[in-house]
Amino acid sequence: MVTTLGQPTTSNPGSQFSNFVSFRPRFSPMSRPNFTVVTEFTFEGFSIFGWHHRLIFFVVFLVLYLLTLASNAVILTVIYISHQLHTPMYFFLGVLSISETCYTVAIIPRMLSSLLMPQQTISVPGCATQLFFYLTFGVNNCFLLAAMGYDRYVAICSPLRYSVIMGKRACTHLASGSWTIGLSTAVIQVSSVFSLPFCDANIISHFFCDIRPLMKLACADTTIKEFITLLISLCVLVLPMVLIFISYVLIVTTILKMASAEGRKKAFATCASHLTVVIVHYGCTSFIYLKPKSQNSLQDRLISVTYTVITPLLNPVVYSLRNKEVKDALLRALGRKPLS
Repeated sequence: MVTTLGQPTTSNPGSQFSNFVSFRPRFSPMSRPNFTVVTEFTFEGFSIFGWHHRLIFFVVFLVLYLLTLASNAVILTVIYISHQLHTPMYFFLGVLSISETCYTVAIIPRMLSSLLMPQQTISVPGCATQLFFYLTFGVNNCFLLAAMGYDRYVAICSPLRYSVIMGKRACTHLASGSWTIGLSTAVIQVSSVFSLPFCDANIISHFFCDIRPLMKLACADTTIKEFITLLISLCVLVLPMVLIFISYVLIVTTILKMASAEGRKKAFATCASHLTVVIVHYGCTSFIYLKPKSQNSLQDRLISVTYTVITPLLNPVVYSLRNKEVKDALLRALGRKPLS
């Protein structure tokens, strides 16, 4: 929905002022006597697909969403009731499960409804709210994965000092630091994007409110805003990736020095789940936010499905299927004998 502001120009073929206004560039809505202010946005979503395909997407995404909610709930319950899992590694996994659940709740329900109603609208404040929660939990996940990488580094490289270094206070500070960075980033980015004027165009080429699709709709120069977004993306994505990379270089170096083949195998096994999630999570988000401008909005949407639908499900599945301690705790919770 758009609201027309300003006085309509009189149709006077001889008026040089009218001709001048008609052909001046649209860098600011205030530079034109006739302009429209956007009061709500419309998601383009997957409207380019036929009804049959959208229905298939709806069923698949709904099943994945329900599995994500259920599996994260199971992980949290098992960690809470099993005293064997009251360790820093599973503390971070529990916090990550909470963050991933909130992340999906902010995005997927509206995406599912857009598959059934292709022309779904959202108010400007509602769009800003969705972007805020999306960025808060998304950035938080990035730094939580970095904290989990540091936890694995301490566990393997300094096992005798692990309980001292990764005490409750250190874990709390790392987790709260991740949340603080997420909130701060969201406030900066949402303020930056929604300080732009939006007029005339109001169709978002996406299935949720994201930074780049919104900036494309702004009727002002977005060069500075895009530069700010790139800098923040570099800090949010590259910095944790560098920290994780350094952690794993030191981890691999330590593992290769182990004399026991069984010890090396066990050490690699404790890192495999985390490394799998890191590769998928950072791979998809880096492709979207660190690449140059893309005109292929459909490709961006399909890639966005990976880190908004599949990655949140991947975390609990990978950690539960590849982790013997979690499987044993789950079996004990079900009253069954743990694995030998």
